[in-house]
Amino acid sequence: MNKQQLSNTLRKLGFLHVADKARFYQQLVKNKKKNDRFLENHPEVKLPPDYLIYESHEMSYEKYYTGGEKTAQWLVDYLKRHSDLKNKNILDWGCGPARIIRHLPNILPNDCSFYGSDYNPLSIDWNTKNLPHIHFNLNTLEAKLPYPDAHMDIIYSLSVFTHLSERLHYEWFAELLRVLSPGGIMFITTSGNNYIPLLTDGERKLYEQGALVARGQVKEGHRIYTTFHPLAFMKNLFSNVKILEHIETPPQDGWLPQDIWIVQKPL
Repeated sequence: MNKQQLSNTLRKLGFLHVADKARFYQQLVKNKKKNDRFLENHPEVKLPPDYLIYESHEMSYEKYYTGGEKTAQWLVDYLKRHSDLKNKNILDWGCGPARIIRHLPNILPNDCSFYGSDYNPLSIDWNTKNLPHIHFNLNTLEAKLPYPDAHMDIIYSLSVFTHLSERLHYEWFAELLRVLSPGGIMFITTSGNNYIPLLTDGERKLYEQGALVARGQVKEGHRIYTTFHPLAFMKNLFSNVKILEHIETPPQDGWLPQDIWIVQKPL
């Protein structure tokens, strides 16, 4: 039984959350020396609780903090293609423990305002207490945000739609459009064609028909609730916005890059 077959079996049996928690402890032990060394070299860095770091990426302080900083710059480089990024309201939807957004105030002009929203109360509590220069709010899985219409100029969401059902794709995209200003930019990543080799035969058939493939039977929104996004589905989701860029990066050394979608709300 390969890794994917084992994961599917555990999902069907209802044990995948338990297996994921075991994986967290395995990574915690495996990376202890590297994480201890990071703490010694960066005593000034505030870090969220370990499990929040694991949920957001990997159980690595280096990849959370230094990797988060690099990803923030990577994001900004893409956004600069379509916005001057001056005097903008910027939302990180699905911010988790602020891996990306904590770095943006040091990268972008100080006339920008930064917002982060997430459904995990532990992440939002830590963020609010430790990053007071950013506005954080707790949301639920229900597609509802506390911001006024057209309040945000930039919204980005890294690997969040990858953990939502088809219904919530449409409901959340509509809500994000509501709070996005006319002409505003949205940056989204999804699991596209690079992930086809991971699909079962049945999943691949659905994918090739243009249907969203969802692996549920676990808590929606959690990292182990997984969805895969064919081109036809995404184009339908974005039917009422302008697609500025769709970027597919080839696999690299075992790494499967997600698709990048940059879309613009009509004026």
